[in-house]
Amino acid sequence: MSTFDLRPMPAGQVELHDARRGRRWTVHLEPFEIAATPVTTAQFAKLMGHDGKGSRIPLTDISWAEAAEFCNAASLNDGLAPAYVFKAGEMTWRTEASGYRLPTEAEWEYACRAGSVGPHYGPLNAIAWTAKDAMENPAEVGLKQANAFGLHDTLGNVWEWCWDLLDPARYGDYRVFRGGGFADKPWSVRASTRRGGAPGMSHPDLGLRMARGVFADPLAAQGWSAVADSEREKVAGALPLGWTPRRAGQP
Repeated sequence: MSTFDLRPMPAGQVELHDARRGRRWTVHLEPFEIAATPVTTAQFAKLMGHDGKGSRIPLTDISWAEAAEFCNAASLNDGLAPAYVFKAGEMTWRTEASGYRLPTEAEWEYACRAGSVGPHYGPLNAIAWTAKDAMENPAEVGLKQANAFGLHDTLGNVWEWCWDLLDPARYGDYRVFRGGGFADKPWSVRASTRRGGAPGMSHPDLGLRMARGVFADPLAAQGWSAVADSEREKVAGALPLGWTPRRAGQP
């Protein structure tokens, strides 16, 4: 068992849905691994040399960039090749590296659904912490029912950063986060809900879940493509209904 209790995911496929653009697409996935729970404050404290501190509450207030740096630190600690390379303010995913990383958006939804096809993998009150529970902070991980893959808290409790860009044509470097948080209305906590934020943004209900997987193509893996990102950046298209564009100077 790894430091982060990674569970093996079989090869398969998942249909992703961007409701604001009315777009659906199918992603075929190779086997990969993903953690049974979000990273906890205790796991973070131990890795960063703060033994005796932290708990089983999910780590939050961590930005996408910090999450990637933490993945690299965890990889080095466990003798694995870091997945991310930072150079001149840019970050590259070394898809052939054995280390910890953020899941792609397709991996995240596939792992969350665990073969289910509805908005939730079970009754929401049994699997997720939401605004209905009237909590002021995240709950300890693993207290709600797991999905068929043995994963806890993929819905509710805290949102989780993914590797993918949200919509580069409209939001530049904004990255996707998934899953819903403890303060979100139950109707919005769904397996297909997409949100995103700037790579330097952090929030009290946003954390991360570790993944691993080695892939041969350095420019594409598990539903993500560097070439596709570049092409999407060039064509903005019509602004989806209800989508506020990023303004100049906005972080």
